[in-house]
Amino acid sequence: MGTIRRQMISNALKIFDLLLVIISFVVANFPLLIKFGAVSFAQFFSMRIKLQDLLIFIALLWAWNSIFTMVGLYDSKRLSSLRDELIDVIKATSLGTLVITVVAFMLKLSIAKPSFIAIFWLFTTSVALGSRAALRTWLRRIRRQGRNSRNVLIVGTNRRAIEFAKAVQAQPELGYRIIGFCDEEWAGQEELSAHGLSLLCDLTTLQGYLRRNVVDEVILALPIRSYHVHASRIAVLCEQQGIIFRLLSNLFNLKDARHGAEELDGAALITHYSTVMEGWPLIAKRVLDFTVALVLLIVLAPFLAIIAILIKLTSPGPVLFVQKRVGLNKRTFNIYKFRTMVVDAEGKLQEIEHLNEVSGPVFKIKNDPRMAPIGKFLRKTSIDELPQLFNVFKGDMSLVGPRPLQLRDYELFTQAGEDWQRRRFSIRPGITCLWQVAGRNSVPFEQWMELDLQYIRKWSLWLDLKILVKTIPAVLRGSGAA
Repeated sequence: MGTIRRQMISNALKIFDLLLVIISFVVANFPLLIKFGAVSFAQFFSMRIKLQDLLIFIALLWAWNSIFTMVGLYDSKRLSSLRDELIDVIKATSLGTLVITVVAFMLKLSIAKPSFIAIFWLFTTSVALGSRAALRTWLRRIRRQGRNSRNVLIVGTNRRAIEFAKAVQAQPELGYRIIGFCDEEWAGQEELSAHGLSLLCDLTTLQGYLRRNVVDEVILALPIRSYHVHASRIAVLCEQQGIIFRLLSNLFNLKDARHGAEELDGAALITHYSTVMEGWPLIAKRVLDFTVALVLLIVLAPFLAIIAILIKLTSPGPVLFVQKRVGLNKRTFNIYKFRTMVVDAEGKLQEIEHLNEVSGPVFKIKNDPRMAPIGKFLRKTSIDELPQLFNVFKGDMSLVGPRPLQLRDYELFTQAGEDWQRRRFSIRPGITCLWQVAGRNSVPFEQWMELDLQYIRKWSLWLDLKILVKTIPAVLRGSGAA
């Protein structure tokens, strides 16, 4: 889509969204109008609007537009999914409604009522979602018909470039037309012909081709290390001619990593990550952890005190067992547990290490001779884990996440030389995870690691909630506890 046409649609959306806010204010006031009865035209026009209220309303419209712009709702959504765009709409309307609510309460405006806020949010969100979905459907339909298309030239003829071209051609609704490739002659170009794709020019004649032909975007798929000089020259050519220049970000053929583009003080960064790095889901996860930990610590305080007294009465030594564990990105922290073993149990580990009943670098046995009188009961019921709520409250741990390893286990883990298992340290460790609900110590070490990686790959707030629910019956059964 041309720049002018894109700008026209963007401006039309901005006007539509501002009109939507105005209409939503009217709709949200319907309950008030019903309560006080209909207003005649004469009464309506006799109403006086204070200058202060008008200025506040204009400021709220400006804030609403700024929020929608900040979330990116006026940027091109050609390459984004419908789901991502609708999520952005919900974020924007929710944040905008929150701003209006806060301002209304601070200024004691009449709209600061739960009914007004609820109707306003529901109406704006539903209409905004519907309008974006309708616009996307219309644009994708005309693109399938060959209109509103962009001519794309791919620089490079390696397998990565060909796979990208095939992926684009399989989605005509995106409106991208692969006009051909640019590269030097080499043996691998036979695969290009086999897929019905053509070579339009080489690297030396690219400048002339861009001057004479309609090219909207250039995709660079050359090996950067060996073609750095060419890549730099091509980027400058595109900049000079106002052609969009894109770089295939998967330069290293990573299997599970996702990619993103960022900018820092004018420097463009391509980011590869295999876990969720930031955003509202992580914020929501932290809020959930903090809230649940705080509530449970308050509710369970009398019970925790009773357990502490029982430990003190039945075994000499401290109530809590404090141990260094490996956490997020291999940071160490002190984990808290109710003490279930005799004092100096770690010093006696070497004497019984040959009795280990699990595979891998971890140590677990069912009938540990170092166990304190009520230690086995505390472990069987997982009550010994409850002080870890303090770790969750502090932020060292989460309610759900891979279990934090002991320093001893991590050293053996390192000696094993398996780097793929270390991805489990890329997220905050937790009290429970898939390993706990799958059987805990009855699960082999390799399967335990696989379950942790499965959790990282599929993580969502919904998955956390499901694991928390499944943890309760697993704890009651004492599945795999030792």
